[in-house]
Amino acid sequence: MLFPSRWPRPVRLGLYVLAAATLLYLTNAPQADLPGVKADDKVEHATAWFLLTASGYVLSPRRGWAIPLFAALFGVLVEVLQGVLPFGRDAEVGDWIADCVGVAVAVLGYGAWRRTVRR
Repeated sequence: MLFPSRWPRPVRLGLYVLAAATLLYLTNAPQADLPGVKADDKVEHATAWFLLTASGYVLSPRRGWAIPLFAALFGVLVEVLQGVLPFGRDAEVGDWIADCVGVAVAVLGYGAWRRTVRR
């Protein structure tokens, strides 16, 4: 049972929900509550959404476009919440674009990996 895609569906779904919930917290928590990490905000967004999308493919590789679609829409949700919640966070279209870049890199990487494995 080394392959996460063979784990029981509730376990895989639970892990993905945990990853998404963690990302939701980290992107909406007051900045004073977060550990100080010195990195460009857009790089952080792209990296986080890359990891969210890649982990979706690892946990459920047969979900095709559902994984990146969810990740991109999740990015919209995060930006809307940042604009609405009173935690001192700002909604930025640029953050969502960075999210989509991370998603796209994961999709392209997964596609390249699948083509390599099929050979």
